[in-house]
Amino acid sequence: MRRFLRENSLSLGFGALFLLSLVGQAFAGVADLNDQRVSDGLDPITLGRFLTSSSFAVDVMENWQSEYLQFFLYIFATVWLIQRGSAESKKLEEAGTESDEKQRVGAHAKRDSPPAVKAGGWRTAVFSRSLGLLMGTLFLLTWASSSVAGWAAFNSDQLGSHEDPVTWLGYLGHADFWNRTLQNWQSEMLAVGSMAIFTVYLRQRGSPESKPVGAPHAVTGQTG
Repeated sequence: MRRFLRENSLSLGFGALFLLSLVGQAFAGVADLNDQRVSDGLDPITLGRFLTSSSFAVDVMENWQSEYLQFFLYIFATVWLIQRGSAESKKLEEAGTESDEKQRVGAHAKRDSPPAVKAGGWRTAVFSRSLGLLMGTLFLLTWASSSVAGWAAFNSDQLGSHEDPVTWLGYLGHADFWNRTLQNWQSEMLAVGSMAIFTVYLRQRGSPESKPVGAPHAVTGQTG
């Protein structure tokens, strides 16, 4: 068990932090909503009712879809785009999908390579892009969930203000939806761009996201 925990500590650690953050968001969210309801002369709601509400769902889905968009774009963009001196970039001469030999595909597969790599054809083609495809699929699913939850929350506010609700397609063209969406997207693009350029000049000893402390600023695609 100790070996398992040590060898999987990165995913388990962030998984635990994710759950703690989600629980904290739930308690903070219901407290904030109940403060608003009390000030409006309404009765507070229970935590269980809040967790099944469109208000909680839209807050969660908005963040999830922006994160998966970030990873989807970053995975595909870094195939072709480079940043001189960045630990987050491939070396300048390696832009592109690279050769079968370097990627250990087909005849260049090793004995312990995944079966899909040795199969060839569509199986190898799909597996070769499976990480980006998964992130893209998760983005689309969470984006769709975000739009539906946001639509429900928007219509709830509309009815509370004695105004007509809108259709889902109508909501997709509404400023409320794009305001919610773009405020999350722009923060993700800022984070990725900042990481790419900061690793040119700054270091974090022992981190695989950083170049070695003594590496020259111009060295690209090298990690410590």
